[in-house]
Amino acid sequence: MSLGEFDLIAKYFQRPARHALLGIGDDCALIAPTPGMQLAISCDMLVEGRHFLSTVDPERLGHKALAVNLSDLAACGARPLAYTLALALPRVDEGFLEGFARGLHALADAQGIELIGGDTTAGPLNLCVTVFGEVPPGRALRRDGARPGEALWVSHPLGGGIGDARLALEVFRGRLSLPGEGFERARAAMELPQPRVTLGLALRGLATSAIDLSDGLVGDLGHVLRRSGVGARIDADALPQSAVLAAQPLPWRRECTLAGGDDYELLFTAPATADAAVREAAHGAGVGVTRIGRIEAEPGLRVIDDAGQAVAVGQGFDHFKS
Repeated sequence: MSLGEFDLIAKYFQRPARHALLGIGDDCALIAPTPGMQLAISCDMLVEGRHFLSTVDPERLGHKALAVNLSDLAACGARPLAYTLALALPRVDEGFLEGFARGLHALADAQGIELIGGDTTAGPLNLCVTVFGEVPPGRALRRDGARPGEALWVSHPLGGGIGDARLALEVFRGRLSLPGEGFERARAAMELPQPRVTLGLALRGLATSAIDLSDGLVGDLGHVLRRSGVGARIDADALPQSAVLAAQPLPWRRECTLAGGDDYELLFTAPATADAAVREAAHGAGVGVTRIGRIEAEPGLRVIDDAGQAVAVGQGFDHFKS
């Protein structure tokens, strides 16, 4: 017998409330941030065929659905508190639900947060998560704080880089091929992004602006430059790359690192004198950081190589233009 909506929720998503005052089971959830803190709220939607492939492992999809939202909190320097899930399913598939819930709950438990509500309905597969975090007044990392002369940094896995998620996507599209082990590493970057929450917290009071990389470095940096009213210069050859990506032809390396999406790393600015403090913050968070350029007063983005030559780049991902 197929599960009904409320049986589905009870079996796969309802868990005892630990931090919320009132969790799943009422018309509204109740959460109480620490006194004196501000709430940070973000919402992201994942649509089958647009944000993930139909062949993705459900457990990985559960992880990613929450991870991309936690990445927004990381970019704000906010500590996660709780989240909600709105889930549309074409049919009740318990095998899918079991794996999806396992991946979702595992990341939530690792971050010490809980599911406090949401909605389920029949329809094309669509996942919408809203996360709630907290940050001290005046300490949130924002997009409008970059100033001329500051250094531009990007986070990445230790010993790795950015662009691997885009590399995996191009393999799925049939435009590239990778050896088995290399493909699995790139695929893991695409399907199991790691939200840099700990780094975001460590950058409070140090970084002057921040954004998470979801639509590509060039496109996401553009948001910071517009909000801050500044320009920037990037050294294309300084961008961190994994061994898998570094083995690809130069045009693909440029495309993946500069315009690729789904990295969910932090791109941030900091005073030029703060290099040691930035590296210490990253070391404490267990992630790598690389200084990739600087903020300039002249508007616009300039990308150059080690020879000082301009590098042509795309504009990043846009949901209604790509």
